Amino acid sequence: MRAKHLLVIFLASWSLLACASLPEVDADQAKQQASTVPRVVGSSGKLPRQTTEQLLKKRWAKSTLDLKAQAALEEAATGVPLIAGNKVQLLFDGPQTMAEMMKAIASARNHINFETYIFDQDELGEQFADLLVQKQREGVVVNVIYDSVGTLGVPQAFFDRMREGGVRLLAFNPVNPAKTRGNGWKLNNRDHRKMLIVDGKVGFTGGINISDTYAKSSPFRSGSASRRARDAGPKGEDEVGWRDTHVRIEGPAVQAMQWLFVQTWIEQDADDLRDANYFLQVPPAGDKVVRVLGSRPEGRYEIYKAMLLAMQEAKKSIHITCAYFVPDDQTLQALVDAARRGVDVQLVLPSVSDSGLVFHAGRAFYQPLLEAGVKIHELKLSVLHAKTVVIDGVWSTVGSTNIDRRSFLHNSEVNVIVMGDAFGLEMEQAFKEDLRNSSEVTLASWNKRPLTLRLKEWLARVWDYWL
Repeated sequence: MRAKHLLVIFLASWSLLACASLPEVDADQAKQQASTVPRVVGSSGKLPRQTTEQLLKKRWAKSTLDLKAQAALEEAATGVPLIAGNKVQLLFDGPQTMAEMMKAIASARNHINFETYIFDQDELGEQFADLLVQKQREGVVVNVIYDSVGTLGVPQAFFDRMREGGVRLLAFNPVNPAKTRGNGWKLNNRDHRKMLIVDGKVGFTGGINISDTYAKSSPFRSGSASRRARDAGPKGEDEVGWRDTHVRIEGPAVQAMQWLFVQTWIEQDADDLRDANYFLQVPPAGDKVVRVLGSRPEGRYEIYKAMLLAMQEAKKSIHITCAYFVPDDQTLQALVDAARRGVDVQLVLPSVSDSGLVFHAGRAFYQPLLEAGVKIHELKLSVLHAKTVVIDGVWSTVGSTNIDRRSFLHNSEVNVIVMGDAFGLEMEQAFKEDLRNSSEVTLASWNKRPLTLRLKEWLARVWDYWL
């Protein structure tokens, strides 16, 4: 999917765009600007200093991040506060995630705001569209933002049918210049977010699009499925589906997701949103403290800054699962430096990809990472599409952002950061499960790769800015 979309963007925008650059991220500078106690807001607004300190007072061993200090650093860099009182459920692969999303949509009483990069007209897409139309007919306000490049091959009739059913739709940054709205033709800027917000109380985000590629689950947490796929060979790999991660959130943090959706709608110079109870005072639903970060082109690079600061401050471990991994210089250096200071840096990356160019560009960075002591594993048996990071077992993020310049510079993205060891333990367990379904790439084996692969890596890396 990604290869086709990137080709369209590249061919249409190469001659029109100047190269943007990522900001320098310096942990020492952020420490000078950080407050002693970060802001934490709840359902009733900003929490008192004493309550904030109590939420973040737990101290782990010196070999682990100090969450209060890290939270203050991130706030200084991003300007976004933490939000207390949330329930966060980790979801794996398409079937589980789609079941939860459809259940939430079916229970909607006031409004549904849905934002996605890909919305295919296939069996799963038709089911999703039918449910949205049904809720609109029941009197629920339904608003949908879909990316015009991510849905490039989808017949317009598919969206027209939803529109005729009363659903309000917005095509993000149209491919056709004639359909450009007041914000100008910005083909290279894409909406890569995946967000579903129901009644302002329940939210979903992560890496999963609406497509039949997610109709089958990966071998995640299924030893028997893994064995069957190994026995079946390439056919088995096709049968086990895509490996991805999403989260379901209840609590005040959903309102931050709501604002990101409304902001995108307004910035696209679209018609006014229909009246609904979009912004409520949502009561606490759990004990998770989270930060909702939305980034967009020419913005403040909030997600990039938060990830990089956490990597720079890591004391014990950095565990990354990433579908499209083409790191910029600062990210590469942060991972190398962490490994050299004794941090356990491990990456789960794809062994196959829907974008060969991105796949080989990412592999061009294996040499310096392996030489620094970073452990690289390639996931077998399924197509990797997850985008997750867990650092020191206490700082976790799940979202739509890949570790590449396209996500950081050119896309609108959304990530949720969850603070604490309870959720971190779930993330670590998921990472270990992915390791069991992966093969390690060693420096010795990598040095023996054929010349043809080296040439592909070199050629792909030439274009890494556009990937």
